[in-house]
Amino acid sequence: MKTKPIFNGGTIESTGTPNTMSSSFVQKLIDNYRNNQLTAINTKFGIEDAHSIRFDLATLKKFISDIENEAKKVDSGITENDLGVRFYYAAYPQADNWDIMENTPIGTNYAGKHTLVMVPTLKMGNAEGEILSYDFNPLDANTYNQENNNEGQGEIMAMNKSLTAILSQNHGNLIPPDNTVTESF
Repeated sequence: MKTKPIFNGGTIESTGTPNTMSSSFVQKLIDNYRNNQLTAINTKFGIEDAHSIRFDLATLKKFISDIENEAKKVDSGITENDLGVRFYYAAYPQADNWDIMENTPIGTNYAGKHTLVMVPTLKMGNAEGEILSYDFNPLDANTYNQENNNEGQGEIMAMNKSLTAILSQNHGNLIPPDNTVTESF
């Protein structure tokens, strides 16, 4: 018998067993995306857009570790329950605008395709007393206070174009252009 995680007041507590979903449920969710959003995108833009992305485990672990370590340098009272990662849907520029990618190892075969950008989040209280997960930059102590980040103003990580060094992660292997033979769904 499978044990499910217990949902308790906004947090999921582990019951000691891994979280699982049935393969058929996963397939239905993926099919929903491919038959609706992906089909619409491919038809509208006349492309074969990416339908998955892969990050190696070392990259994910380092990103999470960097968030934890940098946040604790600023505020040693921050716990892993205060931190999270938001996944933004994003798209690479079209090939004719590829010059913005010049300092990256990403080739033009990714032009126009979906990607994900991962941004750290920190639980903070707002003016109404709600605890919400806000985007923040672990490298910028000013983003640890929601008063500095009201309504998208100030230096919220990945929202302020004036920031030059923000903790974020983007490039994984998109499929396509990578080979679909590796996928189960």
